[in-house]
Amino acid sequence: MVEHSPVDCQSPQTSVRVCPRRSLGDTASMMDIDSCDIDDTDAVLGAEGPFARELPNFAPRAAQQAMARAVTQAIAQRETLIAEAGTGTGKTYAYLVPALLSGERIIISTGTKALQDQLYFRDLPRVRAVLGARVKTALLKGRANYLCLYRLDQTVHEGVNFEPALAAQLATVRAWSARTRRGDRMELAEVREESLLWPRVTSTAENCLGVECAFFDDCHVVQARREAQEADIVVVNHHLLFADLALKQEGFGEILPDASAFILDEAHQIPELAGQFFSQSISARQLSELAQDALTECSGMTGALGLLLEPIEALQDALRRLRLVIDGLPQRGAFQLLEQRAGAGEALHQLSELLAVLVDLLASQAERSRGFAHLHERAQLLVARLERIVDQPADTTQGTHDVRWYEHYPRGFALYATPLDLALPMRAMRERTQAAWIHTSATLSVAGDFAHFSRQLGLDEPRTLSLESPFDYVRQALCYLPPGLPDPGSRDHTERLMEAILPVLHASHGRAFLLFTSHRALRRAAELLQDRVPWPLFVQGTAPRPRLLEEFRASGHGVLLGAASFWEGVDVVGEALSVVVIDKLPFAAPDDPVLMARLDALQQSGINPFMGWQVPSAAIALKQGAGRLIRDVHDRGVLVLCDPRITGKGYGKLFLASLPRMPRTRELAVVQGFFDEISGSAAAITAPLAE
Repeated sequence: MVEHSPVDCQSPQTSVRVCPRRSLGDTASMMDIDSCDIDDTDAVLGAEGPFARELPNFAPRAAQQAMARAVTQAIAQRETLIAEAGTGTGKTYAYLVPALLSGERIIISTGTKALQDQLYFRDLPRVRAVLGARVKTALLKGRANYLCLYRLDQTVHEGVNFEPALAAQLATVRAWSARTRRGDRMELAEVREESLLWPRVTSTAENCLGVECAFFDDCHVVQARREAQEADIVVVNHHLLFADLALKQEGFGEILPDASAFILDEAHQIPELAGQFFSQSISARQLSELAQDALTECSGMTGALGLLLEPIEALQDALRRLRLVIDGLPQRGAFQLLEQRAGAGEALHQLSELLAVLVDLLASQAERSRGFAHLHERAQLLVARLERIVDQPADTTQGTHDVRWYEHYPRGFALYATPLDLALPMRAMRERTQAAWIHTSATLSVAGDFAHFSRQLGLDEPRTLSLESPFDYVRQALCYLPPGLPDPGSRDHTERLMEAILPVLHASHGRAFLLFTSHRALRRAAELLQDRVPWPLFVQGTAPRPRLLEEFRASGHGVLLGAASFWEGVDVVGEALSVVVIDKLPFAAPDDPVLMARLDALQQSGINPFMGWQVPSAAIALKQGAGRLIRDVHDRGVLVLCDPRITGKGYGKLFLASLPRMPRTRELAVVQGFFDEISGSAAAITAPLAE
């Protein structure tokens, strides 16, 4: 364990007792055991504590106790803490125990909805039961996760025109709506998450009618928010957290209650997500939905359709024309690229003019219905966003400090204005909360240095704690650096890589993740492996991610090929995964306009953008990918790094120093011997450690 903190996290903490802040009436979500006699986190998580007594697979861990002490102090003193906890540390319990013992209102945010559900439905009830903590908890997701009764009612009336498959899904959702209490989409596995029906039966901030909705009293979103307002512990995900904090910054209403502490798990995702939520954006989809909703609202309104149909059709034509102008440009790029395109200025001006006309026409109908009034407000908001993005001067020295850029897809596009520097809005956001901010993940530092993460979020002299994984990487893992591979920019890199790893796959009998930094390399690798290996291939894009993982685990000897989304948040324990191959160092794409602008700004301020930003970001991403290999004390496996820059460039040492310490080899025979040893081992397999 390496600690980087001016405060001694090992020192005894003041005794923290569970003393509920108010009377809690929801007995269904509370435990009856009084836990006010629990003195400190060391005792709770120690060898004689309640977790060791009540959880069969629990084993006390010094690193877990050290993190729990640090979290306890951060909550009590309203500090900012960065806690990097290696895989297997048990960081979930290390922050849940102090949170539940604190007697404070705390918001816990996770990286994904899947982790959010796991935390709320598995980990939190287990810890609360062991502690006997009398606290009220709530789960809160973004509105798109909840069934909207108003939009369901509208869709049912339109459903006569649906194709059979969509009509069947609508019938399933309608039947579920009569029995669900929470209205959470997660409950209904029969309708896949990617179904085109969900956007029709869920709401967005733009189309929600709020208190004017006829279904307001039964609204699932409203109910979930009320529960969150009354809870001691609220579990959210990063998207919702930053959406809420961004609303507060703009002076609008809040979703989440004020809290004494914010605990951000999987905090390495925060810089990118914060950039999204402090941005202004407008998309073709938002404008198309506004137009479609306006047409729907015309139903039964005398004269409304005749007034609005022509300008709405003109607006939709303008969106198509602008999309054609964007066609041929890189998928994403600086706004200047779009402005320089022939016809772009005219198309943007025409879109602005037509949207302004629609605002005026909707204003004339606003008193006729709640729907028209809300549509008018939505249109006004979109006009303001479009004006900010299109009319903003490109010179950031004028005080705007935004990066303007575009992105286009097969059926649409979006325009953005993103802050050049996130440190300022993030610092201001934290100061407004006057709360403790605790950031934790397995991947926050670069060779033990937290400067890159801290700089991005404007964290000024935070307390930092680095806790190594309890896994025995020297015994459990091996790092293989195949010799003779070409530069990653060479045209035949993927072909040569496949030749180098085929013997590894034969030694491991499949059971491998092949992680790629580009979808093009992934597709080429899939072509090269097809018909050359006897094990089933699971290729990203051929099926939904959860199904691919489920089938990979079940296969026992599969080979899974994945890109960005498989580099993190994937947990395959046991022999089903014994090899992780990484094709290249995961440097960010050079066509990212926001990144390019930030690198230019660093250059102008005298900081080497490559060593000061690109290398640290790539090192953290590499740690995420490598972290897929060892997930349990009984796992064994080989990490294959196929980028010769790791040993051929000076900065490669930073990447190696950021990974867990494990033996390294360039000899294929050593890899084969490693797997022969596994095959010959008769070691007993026991249950994994509890968190």
